[in-house]
Amino acid sequence: MPHQTPNIRRHIVLCSRFNTYYLMIQDINIAGRLVGPDHKPFIIAEMSGNHNQSLERALAIVDAAAAAGADAIKLQTYTADTMTLPGAFTIADDKSLWKGRELYDLYKEAYTPWEWHKAIFERASEQGLIAFSSPFDETAVDFLEELGAPVYKIASFENTDHPLLRKVAATGKPVIMSTGAATIAELDEAVRVLRQAGCRELILLKCTSTYPASPENTNLATIPHMRDLFQAQVGLSDHTMGVGASVAAVALGATVIEKHFTLSRADGGVDSAFSLEPAELQSLVIESQRAQLALGQVQYGVQRAEEKSRLFKRSVFAAQDIKAGETFSKENIRVIRPGLGLAPKHYEELLGKAAKQDIKAGTPLNWDLV
Repeated sequence: MPHQTPNIRRHIVLCSRFNTYYLMIQDINIAGRLVGPDHKPFIIAEMSGNHNQSLERALAIVDAAAAAGADAIKLQTYTADTMTLPGAFTIADDKSLWKGRELYDLYKEAYTPWEWHKAIFERASEQGLIAFSSPFDETAVDFLEELGAPVYKIASFENTDHPLLRKVAATGKPVIMSTGAATIAELDEAVRVLRQAGCRELILLKCTSTYPASPENTNLATIPHMRDLFQAQVGLSDHTMGVGASVAAVALGATVIEKHFTLSRADGGVDSAFSLEPAELQSLVIESQRAQLALGQVQYGVQRAEEKSRLFKRSVFAAQDIKAGETFSKENIRVIRPGLGLAPKHYEELLGKAAKQDIKAGTPLNWDLV
């Protein structure tokens, strides 16, 4: 059967930004913080398995994320038994950080014990962070509902799990869904399932499901296209090294950035190699906000902030003492700073004309002197 582009119903609104048409996307309130194009980027620190099976370290990660200025800390709610079976699969990909590891053992090492969630959520609240999680089965949703999770994250590998999508949508909470490793038809199905099951606030995250991802396979140009196609806010789940891709994503309209986070990559852990450290997370918070502020709107002409700088544009000055009646030449007039004289566009027009009076070197020329 030939591929068909999803039939997405659209409502186009004229907007002045970029002097073009684009979809007007509503703000989303996540636990009191507005997320949208006119607000600073919503920065999510993904703890994943970087706690290294230590609750003390997990709480320290929460503290460090808050100190760096993140908006939220995200967990993953599963157990090895809810994900797979012992002996089901061993990773053989030469490019994988986890080559040779059995999936079951990897998940057993990386999972966040469910009995830790309450303490982590409480520490996050104390630190002014929003805590939430990615559930990986329906029992995890029920558990997170008991904790009062304010928003849900659908991981890339679960974006085709329609029963899970329906369960999450039925909570009525905002949903953030990663779009990695999915066809456009699968994403269309996932968005339809979520919306038909009650999801009214949806954020999609452009994601490349490789660990780490490279800049070459990140394809940030998808962000504005995905926003327009699905009529939803779009962000980035960034598995690249550093913060460059994330900052660029904000410049393309991303409203949410999710990055894996650890106290120190040297401490190891299943995701440590492509996780940010505290100083890097702080840099992401600062630079992504600068990128969002710098977008502004289409602007030509002299801004108020530039008015004083007009003085330092060039203009025509007398370069030598000039006697009345003497002809202006390339030797006795020059185009220099500041802009107190005639505009440079008049330079050629002045050549060959005569001085009306004596003019001292260093005098800005005006028509009364010609």
